Amino acid sequence: MATKVYIVYYSMYGHVEKLAEEIKRGASTVGGVEAKMWQVPETLPEEVLGKMGAPPKSDVPIITPNELAEADGIIFGFPTRFGMMAAQFKAFLDATGGLWRAQQLAGKPAGIFYSTGSQGGGQETTPLTAITQLVHHGMIFVPIGYTFGAGMFEMEKVKGGSPYGAGTFAGDGSRFPSELELEQAFHQGKYFAGIVKKFKSSS
Repeated sequence: MATKVYIVYYSMYGHVEKLAEEIKRGASTVGGVEAKMWQVPETLPEEVLGKMGAPPKSDVPIITPNELAEADGIIFGFPTRFGMMAAQFKAFLDATGGLWRAQQLAGKPAGIFYSTGSQGGGQETTPLTAITQLVHHGMIFVPIGYTFGAGMFEMEKVKGGSPYGAGTFAGDGSRFPSELELEQAFHQGKYFAGIVKKFKSSS
């Protein structure tokens, strides 16, 4: 049976979705792994999103909380809001109480990726504060550490991400993930999927 890796994300302007696509590509290179992208539900009305200049959502399916239990491992992605995950993603996690009561996510590997507006805008605080959600579910956090190699030490180019996971800088919204940031996302997907596969086979 295939190892199921879910990439579950919220993306208002498309930056996080670009990272999600690369994470899926990376995870799909691991033999025996089935990677699937999911969006969490939007909480803002269309009228408000229009005023904010948000583009239409892609056709990636919307996930329900109970579907999380089907995955062998989950990578969660979201933009930051004041150094923490966006409210849309928090609202989704707030709806996972039934899974928590039944401990259906306990023991599952989990990763994190994210987007911030600036270098001081939450590249570390966003994943760090998100770990509390994983802890309460008993999930096993899988950071990328420094496994991305030299790309982790790039000093000449603007690059998001950290040992916690892949990341990007959106700036005023016009900047999209760079080639190096996309490579890091690809690496995270491949690295995470490999660990989930090993974890599943040994359990």
